[in-house]
Amino acid sequence: MLDSNEDILKAAEAWKSAGRGVALATVVETWGSAPRPAGSNLVINDDGSFLGSVSGGCVEGAVVTEALDVIESGAPKLLEFGVADETAWKVGLSCGGTIRVFVEKVS
Repeated sequence: MLDSNEDILKAAEAWKSAGRGVALATVVETWGSAPRPAGSNLVINDDGSFLGSVSGGCVEGAVVTEALDVIESGAPKLLEFGVADETAWKVGLSCGGTIRVFVEKVS
């Protein structure tokens, strides 16, 4: 079972209090099938540790990579991932669909 959004936000607060750089990724929109609903969160710190989930597979890895850039630059990003049904499993989506993920630095 995934950690609750409350646990994810507590982790963000604890990492920030410990002096870590932190980013929060949130699913803001989905179309078609998506592994996680809008409002799902992933928190990432500056050493690449993370808690929560916004999708899975390669998508999650890409979000973590982008979050590290957001932590460094301070500039938020809106990411979009989408695939056709026949290629969905290859990129970590359970079936065809599109998700948008907003990544912001926690300050």
